[in-house]
Amino acid sequence: MKRLTLLLLGLALGVAATASAQGLTMQMSNGWAFQFSGNVNVFMVFSKANTEAGDASNSSVRTGLLPAFATFEARGTEAGLKLAVHFGFAPQIQNGGVHDQFGGAAAPGGIQAGAQIDMRQVYLTVGFKNGSQILAGRELGLFSRQNILQDMTLYGVGAVAIGGGQGKGTTLGRIGYGYLYPNFVSQITYSTKPGQTQLSIGLVQPSTLGSGGYDFTTVPRVEGEFTYNRKAGKNSQLFWVGGLWQTTKDAPTGGASITSFGGTAGIKAGFSDLSVVLTGYVGKGLGTTLMFSGDEVGTTDPTKGHNSDGGYVQLTYKVSPKTTLGGSWGFSRLKHTTDADGNDNVTSNLSSYTLGIYHQWTKSLKFVFEGTQEETTGETEGLFAGLPAGAKQTDISAGFMLFY
Repeated sequence: MKRLTLLLLGLALGVAATASAQGLTMQMSNGWAFQFSGNVNVFMVFSKANTEAGDASNSSVRTGLLPAFATFEARGTEAGLKLAVHFGFAPQIQNGGVHDQFGGAAAPGGIQAGAQIDMRQVYLTVGFKNGSQILAGRELGLFSRQNILQDMTLYGVGAVAIGGGQGKGTTLGRIGYGYLYPNFVSQITYSTKPGQTQLSIGLVQPSTLGSGGYDFTTVPRVEGEFTYNRKAGKNSQLFWVGGLWQTTKDAPTGGASITSFGGTAGIKAGFSDLSVVLTGYVGKGLGTTLMFSGDEVGTTDPTKGHNSDGGYVQLTYKVSPKTTLGGSWGFSRLKHTTDADGNDNVTSNLSSYTLGIYHQWTKSLKFVFEGTQEETTGETEGLFAGLPAGAKQTDISAGFMLFY
């Protein structure tokens, strides 16, 4: 009870102190410490789409790729174990083109629920004396997480999605335009001691397939990641590889099963003020964009998964101590194996390039200006099914990110 009282007191003081604090840490009398931190971001986004239906323009004041975050953490040591709990609330600010939105479920008369409050993180950690750790709860998945964490548009807007100028959630950044979204998933993950090398292996809540029919998951999904991180003076190198495996069945007993798997790898090299990122992925039975959200399974043979691949290249250059210029290009493809000879036909190919200016105005405040051109060749599938071949969209964004 005493610990709960101290935690609630810390929460109250943390909320009051956010205007002046760069994260708030409180040391409690019982040896535990409480921390409150996060960010708020707001972007003005103008999008102009060019499709067979004609040109369409949209303006929006919205959250970027990274939602706002309010994170609460309590840490302590007991019996030689480093223990912690973490909660991360991720709200968004826009109404998605609707004037009246209120919290909770949709009200009578069709009034829609309010801007999202996404409970992205709820986990505990157990740290051992050798530096290794167990994480149990809801946190960013292992497969493809480095691809998004190294993406410069994580601190901006990137791609909005063609025709998605009034979206309710976050933007896509380069999700579906260079990598698959790892999502925040429930997991039990073991990680070795961090250092130049680190290995993480996790048992993850499996996903049913958005294609339909494959709704039975007998065993957990397995995800893994290996990283190598080296620094020498002003130079640095980060290399990573990751993998995913899952099996899903279409009946509780007997029936057919499909195996989904993926692999990803990347490298980030820093040379003084210049940084280069090159990364790619391959998958089978994963779908595209948000992963496990549709079009994972073949139509002629429903026991075979569709192939997917993609990647991106990114260059950033620090022109001054506070200002960085960046450019990136990436693509994501989805293939259908429909021919008798087993050839893969590309049915979806989304690509985009982004140019950005990232200015660290103060220690806590960042100003971001970006321009993105997104386009598609071939009829898109999955999340953006129905977009015509050759559809394009230009996104211009400017806004602020305040970290506390």
